[in-house]
Amino acid sequence: MLTALVTGGAGFIGANFILLSRKNQWLNVINLDKLTYASNLENLAELQGDRNYHFVQGDIGNVELVSYLLNKYQPDAIINFAAESHVDRSIFSPQIFIQTNVVGTFNLLEAARFYLQKLSPQKQQKFRFLHVSTDEVYGSLQLHESAFREDTAYAPNSPYSASKAAADHFVRAYYHTYGLPTLTTNSSNNYGMRQFPEKLIPLTILNALDCKSLPIYGDGKNIRDWLYVIDHCEAIYLVLQNGKLGENYNIGGLNEQTNLTVVKKICAIIDELAPKSNFCHSSLITFVPDRPGHDRRYAIDCSKIRRDLGWHPQENFDSGLRKTVQWYLDNSDWVNQVRSGAYVNWLQQNYGNRNAK
Repeated sequence: MLTALVTGGAGFIGANFILLSRKNQWLNVINLDKLTYASNLENLAELQGDRNYHFVQGDIGNVELVSYLLNKYQPDAIINFAAESHVDRSIFSPQIFIQTNVVGTFNLLEAARFYLQKLSPQKQQKFRFLHVSTDEVYGSLQLHESAFREDTAYAPNSPYSASKAAADHFVRAYYHTYGLPTLTTNSSNNYGMRQFPEKLIPLTILNALDCKSLPIYGDGKNIRDWLYVIDHCEAIYLVLQNGKLGENYNIGGLNEQTNLTVVKKICAIIDELAPKSNFCHSSLITFVPDRPGHDRRYAIDCSKIRRDLGWHPQENFDSGLRKTVQWYLDNSDWVNQVRSGAYVNWLQQNYGNRNAK
């Protein structure tokens, strides 16, 4: 079984990937995570006692630590999930995104480059550096425009997407300049279990359950392509196994929905699964002033990964959304643990001064 250094593995997508990797015996895993506000070791509690899983708290920007881990565990791959990923937070504190997403990725690439040089030719042949990125690097689409392809020009519109675009370019440069065997994936919006509740879907679920307002930016007609996190994890593993070196692979859920539609669907599911007498949760919907630079539409053309690697999403949006709502209903201890003072402070900072339209 291959061994992978997974960075950011206590976060939403990384944790789901690690759990799936251990369940399916894909990989032995060393998980390096800084444990920022959105990381949660409870996500991985079921791996206690697993001798082929190791957690290390640390920063991908710490070249000495990363080099030590590479030399100690001799992984066959680095899978880089580590990132600051919330657009709203990037508007308030862009410097953190530059430090983690750009400088951190650069330092990780440097450590990987020097590690690769020490490996035997056989190990060098096997080694992979897989960088997990986002469709937001491509910018915004109008309703009539075709979905993002791997050759779509980058046009980031937020500090977050700009930082991820820069990271993607560094990964590409290290392949072409140093021969580092890289792979990059660009996915659409993820949803599912264990997502920190600052993002639209978990925030809406938890606020609806508490009968709090459900804030929607602008007119609610911004469109996203929604990808169930387990489908995403399976795609990443396929790319790791069979992806062509130096290539990008777009991963999409083929589920374009407006934000308003997403919120209304969540409300309908909660009306059914956790009803309150004579109460419709959609009555909590509140339109608030839009955020700066809010991209109108994202859509992913994932025909390349379907054609070359045989992947396509298994979950449609309605079934995945129902599973997601049910998970939050069934895991109140996890929810209570993540809703700390820092989380409450963020909600006040981002939404407190946005008066309803």
